[in-house]
Amino acid sequence: MDAFSQMIIDAVEKTKNAVVKINVFKTVKGKLRPAGSGSGFIFSSDGLVFTNSHVVHGAEKIMVSLLNENEIEGIIIGEDPDTDLAILKIYTEGYSVAKLGDASQLQIGQFVIAIGNPYGYQHTVTTGVVSALGRTLQTQSGKLVDNVIQSDAALNPGNSGGPMITTDGDVIGVNTAMIQGAQGLSFSVDINTAKEIAEQLIHHGKVFKAYVGIMLQEVNINPKVKQHFNLSNKRGLFVTRIEPESPASRSQLQEGDIIINFNGHPVNSTHELFKELAKKEILTIVDISVIRHTEMLNFTIAPLELKQVH
Repeated sequence: MDAFSQMIIDAVEKTKNAVVKINVFKTVKGKLRPAGSGSGFIFSSDGLVFTNSHVVHGAEKIMVSLLNENEIEGIIIGEDPDTDLAILKIYTEGYSVAKLGDASQLQIGQFVIAIGNPYGYQHTVTTGVVSALGRTLQTQSGKLVDNVIQSDAALNPGNSGGPMITTDGDVIGVNTAMIQGAQGLSFSVDINTAKEIAEQLIHHGKVFKAYVGIMLQEVNINPKVKQHFNLSNKRGLFVTRIEPESPASRSQLQEGDIIINFNGHPVNSTHELFKELAKKEILTIVDISVIRHTEMLNFTIAPLELKQVH
């Protein structure tokens, strides 16, 4: 066996017993019938499971299958359609817990492994590399999901909610919606963002997040610009799109700007911006600093609570 294959086998071995298949049932013509399936993974010793919101949304019954064929009912603790994440709880034994990693350490070109149940084929493993980090993704429902990891690991319907892991077996993302029609691109919600969403769902059953209405891409800042303005940032957030009728559209922000500071804090990643937008006190007028061409501009923006928008 070559060393590379052995590395993948070992990583899968560490995580596979935490990966579950999720079957969803809904009432059709008075009878409870199968209404789709997906994947998930157990991330805590008390039986909490990460999956996608779109997998379990509107389900009347959820059955969770472990690798040992044991099937138990899952209960929804909470879901956040805006990040396409949901938390389930199962009451059983005989499972292992996936180890959550740190997605901020990921690098473009790094090898990753996806585990899931595409088309009901249980425990399918695919591999690829990280193609881009810190992307904002627009889901099929039109919502913007921040802090997405893009890779070329093959994902198919049914992979949704499964883990994206490193060669050490650490989970660094929750696999989410494939972009329809895009060949060879797959997306996962960064596990650091997923952990914060989980915390809010477990404690409050819902998520607070303010909204500014921008699509972003993390970029490196030109060393000369960094030196000239004496910036502490390693990276910035390049604005690829501004949503119409959004707080961003009502500010001086422009597409092509690179955001370097938000609410008095340097922002190097979409995750750092997410953390600011998850603070309840952010619903006021906040300062924002951007690099536009070679200038640094400071102005204000007024985030709104997300529910006001949808």
